Amino acid sequence: MNPISIQLRHQMLLGKDRQRDTTSGNRAPKTKKVGLLHLRVRPGRSESGSDCDHEEGDEGQIILACQLHDEAVTLRAHGKLSRAESLGRKVLVILEKEVGSTHPDFANVLNHLGGVEADRGRYLQAAELYERSVEIMEKAEGSSDVIRLRVQSLNNLGTLYRTQGRYRSAGAILRRALSLAHRRLDPMDLEIASTLNNLAVLYKYQNRFSEAKQLYRRALLILEGALGPMHPDVASIYHNLGGLEHERGRYAKGEPLARRSLMIRENALGPNHAAVAADIAALAALLEGQGKDDEAEALYRRALAIFERLYGANHYEVAVNLNNLAAIEHRKGNAAEAERLYRRALVIKEKALGSESTDVALTLNNLAVLYKSQGRFAKAGPLYWRALRIFENSFGPKHAKARICRENYVELLHQMGRKTKVGRLGTQVCRSVRST
Repeated sequence: MNPISIQLRHQMLLGKDRQRDTTSGNRAPKTKKVGLLHLRVRPGRSESGSDCDHEEGDEGQIILACQLHDEAVTLRAHGKLSRAESLGRKVLVILEKEVGSTHPDFANVLNHLGGVEADRGRYLQAAELYERSVEIMEKAEGSSDVIRLRVQSLNNLGTLYRTQGRYRSAGAILRRALSLAHRRLDPMDLEIASTLNNLAVLYKYQNRFSEAKQLYRRALLILEGALGPMHPDVASIYHNLGGLEHERGRYAKGEPLARRSLMIRENALGPNHAAVAADIAALAALLEGQGKDDEAEALYRRALAIFERLYGANHYEVAVNLNNLAAIEHRKGNAAEAERLYRRALVIKEKALGSESTDVALTLNNLAVLYKSQGRFAKAGPLYWRALRIFENSFGPKHAKARICRENYVELLHQMGRKTKVGRLGTQVCRSVRST
């Protein structure tokens, strides 16, 4: 009986309008800020990062749009998402009138709004905004900031696709971003580190562990060189390296990486920041993997409290921690509480990600494990079947999560005496084991 119980998220590097996928998660260092490009308030870069000549449109309205955009980005960084969205929408209206809806600035604001939707866990809406931004930026040429914005748009979209389980599309988009960044930006540009990180996260999900580690290390070299070893963005790579060790089942090896990430970020951001909560949950997952359930549970609950306070009770980050707490409650023998937590996590994930997400499949498998342990076979069977179908469709039959779920389902069918279906699935298990 194999729960896929510990859900660890990596932390994403998504550019100026940073999106957290950053599970308890995947975290992302900030890349060079690209403000609205259309206006240069004075020679050189303005304090807000805005950086283009005002060749068209009403100067006063463009100045206002730049100011509102910078304010919206700051609000998003502090978790004030409703106000960040409202200001972003106002900026879009101004820009559409003054410079048109195909201008890079318009795409930049779409990236911001996509990030707001992603922070809310509304990934379908975020993907639509990012897709529109990429479409605009595909035709844009200009300064390094324009190229940087093109790379950021691709990064955002590729990461959203990965979140949705669309791994083939995500890989194609992220490799395009990396190729563009290598061709058009300085080799030590932070945007390259961002893209390396995001592609490494995808490779982790695809069990391409050695490639992922190489990409993370390349990103770490750039970030430490540019920002120093104690910068919170450097912590994101340590966080993700710890997550990679978690995925490989090397929990003790990942623990010091997670502790370093938490130490750096808590010193920089304080104890109640969302990024710190993600580090706390990542450390908890590695401790849980080592059987240190008491310490892990305390950390999960601390992270959960921060996420609920910042994002509300129905955010994806909340669901991830609910899933992990449920696994601990199951091992403690608290079946009713484990079921409640799994079901709550499932509702949130399905609403945020859709019914075919691999994150949904993970919780379906775990809930089925719980039901099977209680002898509730009729409830466990359909959940295993649904989870297996999602894993195989997304990852292929050879992926570790698909194999674990299939083995769970075969064991259940054996106990239920359904020999014909057991034979067919058992053959698939043997084939997948031989091929790995």
